[in-house]
Amino acid sequence: MEQAGAAREPFRFSTRLSLSELTGLRAATVGELLALVREVPGSCIYHHTHRFLQQHQYLSPEPPNDFSYWVTEVLGDKDLGERLASIDVMQFATIRALRDGIAATIERYIAENPLVKMKLAPGNSEFHFVKSVSFIIPTGLVARDLGEFAEALGRATIESIYYHVFEARLRLERGDNDFSNWIEDSVGDAALARSISRLDPYTYTMEDLRRTIIRLVERRTEVPRAGAR
Repeated sequence: MEQAGAAREPFRFSTRLSLSELTGLRAATVGELLALVREVPGSCIYHHTHRFLQQHQYLSPEPPNDFSYWVTEVLGDKDLGERLASIDVMQFATIRALRDGIAATIERYIAENPLVKMKLAPGNSEFHFVKSVSFIIPTGLVARDLGEFAEALGRATIESIYYHVFEARLRLERGDNDFSNWIEDSVGDAALARSISRLDPYTYTMEDLRRTIIRLVERRTEVPRAGAR
């Protein structure tokens, strides 16, 4: 197999710092939840579908989103909770599309069960909308070919991997993860790019995802990875 050549443009690893901010918006019923899901900033939708993943990046598989948890545990509606939990985030390329998918799921359930719309959350257990604010920071890690990429990926933090895989595809609307985009556009290896793109990152821990991508790169290039974890 041919050794991987140099990329047209180097891959520069970035990382992110994330802050959570209260919006002051809250829902006490499924009807109010639906109305606010339609209106809140996209950073809220992202936060409530990725919060647990960001905070517990060593756990797998992905736990339910916050909407599912609140509907199930607070309102006691397991049927709607299961429908919300079953939403496959990988099917959506943008936050707008994900928002529409969540809203459509709630709308269909209300149409089938009209009385659920007004069921009130007990006490002070409303759903509080929070938004996720990210700050992107360069790491200094640079890869000029696939061999350097595999080595750098072995040294990158899980926050950096998270940024390039999750935020780049969905929140920044780049269409795919940054790794696949670079490998296809700059390295010119469409087959390897597709192999990485086909991975469902929501079913991996960040460490497992790191190892899986590195194995794919190494098998493609036959370049041993020096100093990898």
